[in-house]
Amino acid sequence: MASPAKKARTKSPTPPPETSAAARESTPAPALIPAASRESTPAPATPAVARARESTPVPATPAAARESTPVPATPATAKEGTPAPATPAVATRGRTPAPATPAAGTNAPLPGSHWAEQGLPQEEEDDDADSTLGSDVESSTASIGSSILRYRTMNGRTYHSDSITDSEYWGPNDDKQNELLDIFHHAMTILLDGRLYDAPLPKKMENAIDLGTGTGLWAIDFADAFPKCNVIGTDISPIQPSWVPPNIRFEIDDYNKEWTYKPDFFDFIHVRWLSGTVKDWLAFYKNAYRCCKPGGYIEHMDTHGTIHSDDGSIDEKVHALGQWGPIWHEAGRRIGQVLIPAAMMESAMKEAGFVNIVVKDYKVPISPWPKDKKMNDVGLYFYAVMNQDLDGVLQFMFGKVMGWTTEEIGIYIRHLKKEMKDMSIHGYFVFRKVYGQKPVDA
Repeated sequence: MASPAKKARTKSPTPPPETSAAARESTPAPALIPAASRESTPAPATPAVARARESTPVPATPAAARESTPVPATPATAKEGTPAPATPAVATRGRTPAPATPAAGTNAPLPGSHWAEQGLPQEEEDDDADSTLGSDVESSTASIGSSILRYRTMNGRTYHSDSITDSEYWGPNDDKQNELLDIFHHAMTILLDGRLYDAPLPKKMENAIDLGTGTGLWAIDFADAFPKCNVIGTDISPIQPSWVPPNIRFEIDDYNKEWTYKPDFFDFIHVRWLSGTVKDWLAFYKNAYRCCKPGGYIEHMDTHGTIHSDDGSIDEKVHALGQWGPIWHEAGRRIGQVLIPAAMMESAMKEAGFVNIVVKDYKVPISPWPKDKKMNDVGLYFYAVMNQDLDGVLQFMFGKVMGWTTEEIGIYIRHLKKEMKDMSIHGYFVFRKVYGQKPVDA
């Protein structure tokens, strides 16, 4: 099933993304349902998504959000070989030797050589798993400053420009990866029954921001749903469309750098799937708290990283799927960052000052194995997410950080794909959504 065609919109052209010095660097069993929230706060009513637009919305005012004059559109070009930030204990531009001790409380992942020794998986001629997938898993599908467009290249793939971010980001920024982000947005739309958010937002808001907006689909849908709200989407690559609602603009921003947005400015701060991109999560939430209006909300949805199975169909020491989480957690330990933030989102929000915090967990199947129709659809699209660009996703962390060879990564990917096609393997991720409020009297 190809991704449904997006609704036709009458769009107003917006200028290319602005460059600023602010804020950005630059993954669940039949009848799967969201776990009940831990707090007693009642769930908000499901908002209507992408309603027909009212009369011309109030246009965004770029200068109003900032405390100082915006940085010119073309940033100073960073020299090749910019060193990694001081926080990580190791440089990630070369091979990193395996540390002597694995992360506390986690099992050491199997080395890349293990998969090379296994060799390519045996391909069965009559694979029943393949027949259940068919062609439904196929993906759907402006020049600003030369320094922004000077992307880093690795094995033929482009990654985010060093002129925007002063540290490493594991994901590519080319068309293949951008299609992955679009498919992911659709999978989340199905999972959440069309809801763009769960926080009890007021009907009237002035300013909202989507940090790490990617291709901008969530921000565009939110701008359609709130036509009188000025919406900002930030990313470290100019990969967003130019024909968008008139109340939205995109900025080239690294949220790991100093935030220059005004204090008490945003009614809503949205964060989704920033795994592996934030150097200091507590500092991130403190910046969000400072820039959030009293009474405003932050909402963050991210993954625990580990692929689970409730029936024991995934064995961590046998299956490539079982190794996914341990490898990513170990990679984070090596570079001194929390790559998978779900376990600490609630506590970090509290420490930053947010209150009325609500936590919800969602099971996301990695393939269309559930019998439940909705979760089967979620699994189908997440299968497409996982298979869309495994090579681009794994090259940096598995190669540069974990020290795997290109051959080892390729063989591991073949094992992953074979296991995901096997409908007797009932794997799922847990995505956690946490939202909180800045105290009204803050």
